[in-house]
Amino acid sequence: MTTTMPALYIGHGAPLLLDDPIWSGEIAGIASKFEKPKAILIISAHWESAPIAISSPIAGTPLVYDFGGFAQKFFEMTYETPDATALASRIAAMMPKTEPLHQSNRGLDHGAWVPLRAMFPDHDIPVLQMSMPTTDPGKLLEIGRRLAPLRDEGVLIIGSGFMTHGLPFIRDWSFDAKAPGWSSEFDAWAAERLAKGDIDSLAAYKDLAPAVQYAHPTVEHFTPLFVALGAGNDIDAAPETLIEGFWMGLSKRSLLVA
Repeated sequence: MTTTMPALYIGHGAPLLLDDPIWSGEIAGIASKFEKPKAILIISAHWESAPIAISSPIAGTPLVYDFGGFAQKFFEMTYETPDATALASRIAAMMPKTEPLHQSNRGLDHGAWVPLRAMFPDHDIPVLQMSMPTTDPGKLLEIGRRLAPLRDEGVLIIGSGFMTHGLPFIRDWSFDAKAPGWSSEFDAWAAERLAKGDIDSLAAYKDLAPAVQYAHPTVEHFTPLFVALGAGNDIDAAPETLIEGFWMGLSKRSLLVA
């Protein structure tokens, strides 16, 4: 019998996440919340592309080292996953005829492989990455609803971003840096709206959220949240907080959507 998987929104972190025993341990602990998935579909902040595309489904899909200034060891890391052709075909069949799925040869970027290395270190689960074709919350919620049936087929759906991501405004780059006011204020606002299941306010974050221009000078790290919320069973239900707190002053709040 196939177990229904949840949907997740996780803070994926830079490759340095893998050097932080606290946060990497927290990310790894997420996998203990549910049975091993049959496959994983992940939507990362680092792949914005329309129309919707998916990464290469071949076994041993290469990684995208879409970062700079880090130790050489991060550019030598691998995460070879099994063939995901069956999942690719299933997703293609779920797309409306007016929005066909584009098959790319792209590998997995660090918004996908960094957290997955911590969560599923055996790299024995088929993984596909899907592009984020828009940052419009309503459209992303609808994409999540479209993908939701995959959960009943044992597929774990992950939106990979960061609850706050004001990198231009960070002054202390230590792992345990105190959160700037703009980061803690936005995080508290989002946490309250999530606890109330207030999707309308979350979707209007550009107008309602405090310090949004600092917490998200660009919005692609927040918006994967809406794919995860859309894939939930009850759009108005409060998700479970799996991780909270800050890393380099940025909110690492991560959620499980039932």
